[in-house]
Order: sequence, then structure tokens, then C-alpha cells
Amino acid sequence: RYFNRVHTGFEWNKYNQTHYDMDNPPPKIVQGYKFNIFYPDLIDKNATPEYFLTPCPENHDFAILRFHAGPPYEDIAFKIVNREWEYSYKRGFRCQFHNNIFQLWFHFKRYRYRR
Repeated sequence: RYFNRVHTGFEWNKYNQTHYDMDNPPPKIVQGYKFNIFYPDLIDKNATPEYFLTPCPENHDFAILRFHAGPPYEDIAFKIVNREWEYSYKRGFRCQFHNNIFQLWFHFKRYRYRR
């Protein structure tokens, strides 16, 4: 069993600030994900579940995020946006296995335009 959240929002860069406002907002973009996967019946309690990120072969804008835990569970995979992750815990990154729940939370890096 699992539940996940897609964190979306507006990117208020200079272009969007000049062409949009709060009444007519810019299109939402994906800013991050939160994955919570439950493993209550895991046979080997010492083995930590792990994740693998592979680029999607047919479309390089997406990637396949696969979670592997071992028996009796099969791997589950999600198709996510292929952007660089923010690995700082202060910016919301979390990868932990606690109380039979594997949590992977991350946001994407935001690039500021500088001349």
C-alpha cells in the first residue's frame, strides 16, 4: 500500500511576473513529490527498501522511479518529471524507513536566472 503527493505550484520568474498576475496565473509546474510506501509484512526486517531512478527511454523529460523492498513485495514504479533533485534536508528532502513506512520526499532544484 502506498500514497504519494505531487507538489505543484507557480514559478514567478521575470517572464511570468510581466505576463501574468494573481487573477490570471501562469501554468502550474511540478515542484516535487512525496512518496509514502507501507511495508507491514516485510520478511527481512533488517533490509531497508531502496529506490532506483532511471531515465525514460522514449521521452527524456520523464524518469522511472522504482522502489524495491524484497519478498513478499514486488517492485512498484512511478513515472516522474526528470529534473535535478534538492538533496538538502532543510529544503524538504527525506529518505527514511521507520515503523515499516518508507518515505521519499524531495523537491526539484530551482534555477535563478542571472545575467
